[in-house]
Amino acid sequence: MTMLSSIDSYSTVLLAPAQMAAVDRAAIAGGVPGRALMENAGRAVADAIRGRWSPRPLLVLCGPGNNGGDGFVAARHLRDHGWQVSVALYGDAASLSGDAAFHAARWQEEILPFSTAALQGAELVLDAVFGAGLARDIPAEVMNLQQAVREKGLPVCAVDMPSGVDGADGRVKGAALAAAMTVTFFRKKPGHVLQPGRRLCGRLVVADIGIPEAVLGEQARAGMALDTYENDPACWLEAYPWPRADGHKYDRGHALIVGGETLTGAARLAAAACARMGAGLVTVAAPARAWPVYAAALTSVMAAPFDGADALKALLDDPRRNALLIGPGLGAGPQSARQVLSVLATERGVVLDADAISAFAEDPDRLFGAIRGPCVMTPHEGEFSRLFGGESGGKLERARRAARRSGAVIVLKGPDTIIAAPDGRAFINTNAPATLATGGTGDVLAGLIVGLMAQGMPALQAAAAAVWVHGDAAARIGLGLIADDLPVRVPQTLRGLRERVEGMT
Repeated sequence: MTMLSSIDSYSTVLLAPAQMAAVDRAAIAGGVPGRALMENAGRAVADAIRGRWSPRPLLVLCGPGNNGGDGFVAARHLRDHGWQVSVALYGDAASLSGDAAFHAARWQEEILPFSTAALQGAELVLDAVFGAGLARDIPAEVMNLQQAVREKGLPVCAVDMPSGVDGADGRVKGAALAAAMTVTFFRKKPGHVLQPGRRLCGRLVVADIGIPEAVLGEQARAGMALDTYENDPACWLEAYPWPRADGHKYDRGHALIVGGETLTGAARLAAAACARMGAGLVTVAAPARAWPVYAAALTSVMAAPFDGADALKALLDDPRRNALLIGPGLGAGPQSARQVLSVLATERGVVLDADAISAFAEDPDRLFGAIRGPCVMTPHEGEFSRLFGGESGGKLERARRAARRSGAVIVLKGPDTIIAAPDGRAFINTNAPATLATGGTGDVLAGLIVGLMAQGMPALQAAAAAVWVHGDAAARIGLGLIADDLPVRVPQTLRGLRERVEGMT
């Protein structure tokens, strides 16, 4: 399954460990020798180390598989460049096989026992013990050596993935060293961009080792599901609803945001973001008692009062209001749930945020059964847990299951926000700075999403684009960010996107 357009079809695809292994096999079957791939990988690691560190005593920790083979190659190249290199092997050299055995044999110097004694005199460690496909917790002997490396405070470079980090989901299997740099090959894996793997990888280098780009297309045609991507404008830019020279505001949609009675700032933040994202018209449906607050605070955004379910239904009956957001500042309780169901009954594009999600904690299937049109839900981990229960597995797997179960696009927020569709497609976002961890930024995100949906952008692409814009705008603000800052920085981000489009034409 391919999700990208012709802009850059596979540039941001993330390959699970099993998929990467299949790509390796396909490249070898296509005429690229496995020994050459390993030679290129090890040389790339050595080159990355030389570019980052000056020569110093280096200990290469090799494992019993291909990751260890890459380590032997890197050791040889660094030695040939004048580095003082030692190698310790987890396991027995006689038990190595295939390309790893071939390259280990080319290391004609001593191989040290895999013990803390090997660290004597080392000033840098190359972790080539286990790669991304580790299926179990790392053994105690490896944990012990990792702990010794931590205690000595030695910098670490990892081959493919820090040993102990699962390449499929970024979770740690037992223990893992935090690397200053990780060198991987051909494409990133989900574990490189999901936490805590992303943090443990340090600076990530993706090296070309001679795998032909055409292999990905061949694998896709053979049935490989290329359905996980690092979120990037290449994924959705062709679907972005740029203003037309002959357009007018009614072409750009009319978003309706249902506000709350007490926490009025949340809906106002969402409305400002929605307008900045380009929606032609934005209306806040304001509870009658709070209407003066909304009306006094909003200028380019309209405030329409309502009092009770019938009045809200009258606002929803206007078909020109083609995208709806409910949740920011809504408040929990039976009334909130009824309002959400009224919004979903329109079968228009809907974004559910915050209390619109939590209101169904006791009966989530009631919510899921009401989703009949395009819908995006934006839970953080607490709201996700309340609605979907104690889902097991990694974050990517949990988001995918939730999307299938609910029938909605799920934006599972965090430092590694995941945007997952019911059909299994998923984006993992990587551009969000830590400064977004402050009140109100989620309301802004919800407004950005509904603003794009109002302009006709499909739900999955709208959610992915909004998450990326949200992160880029935050990065432009820097330290001291508050949620109010984000909408006013959105135009700067959009100008950058527009320049990217113009650069491709």
